[in-house]
Amino acid sequence: MSRICDPAGHKYIPVEVEELDIYTGIYEILSAIRPEWPQGNIKFKVFTDGITNKLVACQLDSVNSSENNKNIVLVRIYGNKTDLLIDRDAEVRNITVLNKAGLAPKIYGVFKNGLSYEYYPGVTLTTETVTDVRISRLVARQMAKMHKIQLGEEIPKEPMVWDKIEQFLSLIPEKFTDANKHARFTNSFGSITRLRIEFERLKSHLIKTESPIVFAHNDLLLGNVIYNESKGTVSFIDYEYASYNYQAYDIANHFNEFVGISIDNMDYSRYPSKDFQMNWIRVYLAEYLDSPSPPQTQVEDIYKEVQRLSLVSHFKWGIWSLVQYELSAIDFDFGGYAEMRLNRYFEEKNAVFKELL
Repeated sequence: MSRICDPAGHKYIPVEVEELDIYTGIYEILSAIRPEWPQGNIKFKVFTDGITNKLVACQLDSVNSSENNKNIVLVRIYGNKTDLLIDRDAEVRNITVLNKAGLAPKIYGVFKNGLSYEYYPGVTLTTETVTDVRISRLVARQMAKMHKIQLGEEIPKEPMVWDKIEQFLSLIPEKFTDANKHARFTNSFGSITRLRIEFERLKSHLIKTESPIVFAHNDLLLGNVIYNESKGTVSFIDYEYASYNYQAYDIANHFNEFVGISIDNMDYSRYPSKDFQMNWIRVYLAEYLDSPSPPQTQVEDIYKEVQRLSLVSHFKWGIWSLVQYELSAIDFDFGGYAEMRLNRYFEEKNAVFKELL
């Protein structure tokens, strides 16, 4: 019997989109989910914001169709070997639950190396717009709404982040396939053993955090936030790493993305000030607690936890980038990105650890 649905009940399309010939596979996907669309009337736009997946917007171009969101379908093609890092079945289940709560796009179909889903009109955030007071308040409220979601099962006692870092560490090779990459890794980080020892030290300092465990996005970079100016709303996309995690980690991870993702353009002077963070957290708590005036002590407590868990965000994405440095065929300097994130971790850790002693 052929498979017609994925584990979450979505239409399954037995197609694998080839990296060097994406349009043949995309046409097959569209014929399954939009059979009424004439191939000659479809336009494509490839987005480059992501550094692991490829996102393609497919739009029906017809004189008989007015501009509306049903005429656009998004196709996300997973990056090479990213299934080693991400539980794809869990991702689809999570998106399905969040969609029912109005917090994630509708999935139209799942194929061998990706999925197709609803288009959210708007623009992704930039290092300039993310600090806009109106937009930042929308993001804070949207995150709080997501953090209140219950997936139906008991909230786990352990957050995902420690196991996820362990998983990433296990995927870093003892010796990189490319000799030049291995030399760069050794010069920058010494050895995988050194990173493992550092991880255990980090975990021992921060595992006692009192930040509550919530259902978190865990990857709220600027390209994963869509701002719709006409409606005055923001939406989150790409729930690959969504899972239960520390509340303050999700906030800290978002703040870390204010500096940018491009190696040539990352600027830590853009990291939000204490005043900005405190105001952001205050708006977040008003939604999370359903209280217009959250206690100042709670705002301050979350701010402190955010500074601490910011370290975990830097370490996790630095280790993730080293895995991509070995596995990914994408034209992106993953080695440089790992250096940026882990160097930031080492610069900040002593002050944070000293405070905890």
